[in-house]
Amino acid sequence: MDESRRDFLKSGSIVAAAAAIPSSLHALGVQGRILGANDRVRVGIVGLRGRGENHIRGYGALPNVEIAALCDIDDSVMSERLAQVRKMGFQPKTYTDIRKLLDDKSIDAVSIATPHHWHALIAIWAMQAGKDVYVEKPCSHNLWEGKQLIRATEKYNRIVQHGTQSRSMPAMIDAMHKMQQDAVLGDIYLSRGLCFKWRDTIGHTPVSPVPPGVDYNMWTGPAPLQPFTKNHFHYNWHWFWDYGNGDLGNQGIHQLDIARWGLGPGFGFPNRISAVGGHVMFDDDQQTPNVLNCAFEYDRPAGKRVILEFEVRHWITNHEAGIGVARAASAASAETAQGGLGPKEGSYNSVGNIFYGPKGYLAIDNASGYKTYLGREQQPGPSAPLDKECHFANFIACVISRKKEDLNASIEEGHLTSGLAHLANASYRLGRTLNFDPETQMVKSDNEANLLLRDGDRGYRAPFVVPEHV
Repeated sequence: MDESRRDFLKSGSIVAAAAAIPSSLHALGVQGRILGANDRVRVGIVGLRGRGENHIRGYGALPNVEIAALCDIDDSVMSERLAQVRKMGFQPKTYTDIRKLLDDKSIDAVSIATPHHWHALIAIWAMQAGKDVYVEKPCSHNLWEGKQLIRATEKYNRIVQHGTQSRSMPAMIDAMHKMQQDAVLGDIYLSRGLCFKWRDTIGHTPVSPVPPGVDYNMWTGPAPLQPFTKNHFHYNWHWFWDYGNGDLGNQGIHQLDIARWGLGPGFGFPNRISAVGGHVMFDDDQQTPNVLNCAFEYDRPAGKRVILEFEVRHWITNHEAGIGVARAASAASAETAQGGLGPKEGSYNSVGNIFYGPKGYLAIDNASGYKTYLGREQQPGPSAPLDKECHFANFIACVISRKKEDLNASIEEGHLTSGLAHLANASYRLGRTLNFDPETQMVKSDNEANLLLRDGDRGYRAPFVVPEHV
């Protein structure tokens, strides 16, 4: 980014942000409705495709929630989800522009399932409108946005849940208890996360007309307005830096969060970050790496270090520590009938975590649960099967009680985990190790890295600007 553009972005962002804020937000200190124990929380869901449908099903199953509003930029997606929600007995208002939804003072909470580049801006706008927020992972598109989210949460005193729903799974909570309170592994020295997902090439897609019923300007929002192609739109946006964060910030963010959580209290930002990898094998439009090896180093007292490793693979792989074996076995007959290898990524996944200590190791399979193996002979130890999570219920309970401390995945924890993904991606893109100051949340003596972690080489497109002063 040249100096003139950088200066323009910094000087103009406050004005542009003010222009973007919905009309009802200009009065500071906006507060939401005061809810009683018998009130139904009125939720607006924004971003209805993919994960947004999970939000609909999650809230729709709760007795103390009304799905009061839906927002999406694609009419075909809206029509399908509206019919689904009406069958549940709700009659929501519908919006294309999130700013109009936020002007509705009857909405108590906003649940965000948009592409990543919209997460922080909608969350900040919603807090300024006096609404509580459930924001999908990662909560930010870059490190600086995460810091802005924390500031907004503190200023507007809102309940904000991060969409790392593993923190609301009893089996995961039990695994953390076994490692931290019971110390079944001893002091953990290595935490490893796996994101091995079979993903085929996305190919090349040419510039084409915007599909009927799609507001592509609103979809693009804060990002540069690119000519429309199918690869820059539904789902494949994950593989472009303007919108997504690769699989590290997509599937991987869940395992990255578990990897950090398992180390115990006090493990937030690391001191050194190094990531190497590449976009291998395919000639296609994808920008983000499909092979990535990340290392996060934490300095501890007495010169000790704790290491967090993370690995992304997008093709043929072995299973590790038994993770993925049960899934592969259960799908084997179906795959054989359909010819074996192909783009059916789920059957070939190894997605989970491994924690190593002097007494043994603990393996978490995101599809089946956790197991421990103790001693030289790796004798079976404590284990538990995967069970249902209650993340939306936890959020709604906190909206009613106003007890932030009861959130299973606070925005503070979400910022730390999302920040790990941003730091690793920055290390990969710059081709060097980052020496990080966890207190200032800045890379030491590396202005280029700090700029990349601020807004990349992308900037923000007015009027969709994350404000300097929330």
